[in-house]
Amino acid sequence: MSRYPGISDHGLIGDLQTAALVTTDGCVDWFCTPRFDAPSVFAALLDADQGGHFRIAPEGCEYVTRQMYVPDTAILITRFMSAGGVGEVCDFMPVHTGRATGRHRMSGRSGSPAGP
Repeated sequence: MSRYPGISDHGLIGDLQTAALVTTDGCVDWFCTPRFDAPSVFAALLDADQGGHFRIAPEGCEYVTRQMYVPDTAILITRFMSAGGVGEVCDFMPVHTGRATGRHRMSGRSGSPAGP
């Protein structure tokens, strides 16, 4: 993936108050909190060297990825496939009900998808 992936190479997760962009190679490279118009925590989307990011991905570079959402949800699955196996990361931001809050978090789960 290039140092500056295209916007089409990102999935969006959010909690109705803010959002994060996750690249197809498992990198959170844009996240503003506590609101959309707040300063960014991760901004590699704009500056790959100093913008900051968070990434979960397989070791090495010989893999193919696919991103998809769990149907009817904002849960983003990034699947990594290589000769050695398949793994996935599920990213989401829990939605708080009621009034707006300054507390936001990204959650995720990693592992191997269930086999037949």
